[in-house]
Amino acid sequence: MKADIRIAWILARGSDRREWWRLSLTLLGALLATGFALVAVTVAAVPGQVSIPYAHGLLDQPGQRAGVVLTLVLLLVPVLGFLGQCARIGAVHRHRRTARMRLAGASPAQMRRIAAVESGIACTAGSTAGFAAFAVSLVATGHTPRPVAWVGFVAVVVAVPLVAALVSVFALRHVVASPLDHVRTTGPGRGRRAVLGFVLAAGLIAAAGLLALLPANLGFTPFALLVLGLVLFTGAGAIWAAGAFAAFLGRWLTLRAKSPAVLIAASRLRYDPWAAARTHAALLLVTVVGVGFVGVRGVLLEALSVGYTPTDLAFYTTGIDLAGSAVLIALAISLCGLAVGTAESVATRRRGLAAQAAAGVPHRVLAEAALLETALPLAPALLLAGAGGTVVYLVYATVAGTGLVTLLPLLVPVAVYAACLLAAATSLPLLRRAAHPAELRFT
Repeated sequence: MKADIRIAWILARGSDRREWWRLSLTLLGALLATGFALVAVTVAAVPGQVSIPYAHGLLDQPGQRAGVVLTLVLLLVPVLGFLGQCARIGAVHRHRRTARMRLAGASPAQMRRIAAVESGIACTAGSTAGFAAFAVSLVATGHTPRPVAWVGFVAVVVAVPLVAALVSVFALRHVVASPLDHVRTTGPGRGRRAVLGFVLAAGLIAAAGLLALLPANLGFTPFALLVLGLVLFTGAGAIWAAGAFAAFLGRWLTLRAKSPAVLIAASRLRYDPWAAARTHAALLLVTVVGVGFVGVRGVLLEALSVGYTPTDLAFYTTGIDLAGSAVLIALAISLCGLAVGTAESVATRRRGLAAQAAAGVPHRVLAEAALLETALPLAPALLLAGAGGTVVYLVYATVAGTGLVTLLPLLVPVAVYAACLLAAATSLPLLRRAAHPAELRFT
């Protein structure tokens, strides 16, 4: 293990300009994770009932602070997914150096460990920078956390690189680098995560049904479990739909496509249909939550507009705005993960792209194929995710006893779809470099 760490450190120090953007993204992801975790620790360390001159009293009660802490912790999920995407593209980007080490006797497992440790080194720099910025903000605001909070701060700074390294190992478990300068992915690709999501969602829905049968004086509320189960069920269905539709569309268009770009995209979807589901999983879940949140927000604002003073209304709207900000942050992180995943796909297929360019395929056709590879399977998945979020919103509106207040939630999947295409388009400059015929010199 010491040798792996030493090699990873040498590789990180010797990174060229083409690799610094990947290390910078990894550092940024670690910085965000550290910032969210440090704020969560600070809020959780506040004792009892206090009066905090921020957020219109939202942080005064322990129960309300627990909700804020839970929101911050949930934001770590898309950040960790983003770090996993950065680790995957890091494993295939250093293909030539990886091939030399394989020829020298390094095993595939050792190469995955080295890539994970290299991600951990970048995450250590990011967590340290995040803690420094957080400490400066504490000094600027004059806030003095409790001693137990400082213990939590140290634990966060240490835990973020370790968790990031474990996430990298998990993300690279199917990546194999051969001594012949070829990188591929292996392993099952039949939507097992979607099946796991279905099972977990069914368990939550069943638990909500059992709680609904219990006496009311026990204090259990099944509605939160029901909503969470519906979100997971719809998200899993959207992920499964992305993979299944990609497989069907790949087979169907391969036989009927007349456009070269559509034919290339269909062949890629047919070869690995579940790659789209893996890349789009976080975005589909965020879409379900976003559609449901926009609808629930409309219901709440309509109910609160009658019978509340401006002071009381500010308390509720601050909580709503906090939840909306969390959804937007999760969407932005998921879009960054999509952009990194698209770039990883382009880097992995650089040989095939170079061969197609050398055979005379125009760059425009390759660019259109890359965008279609994202656009085709994402459309039905986002449609299903939007329908699931609408169901969550309608269930809440029915329980709250209000009517349909707005059609704005229906625009969320359209906006997410447009943002996904823009995120995928960020890989086009890398596509131009990867599709250069000079790459064939290293075959």
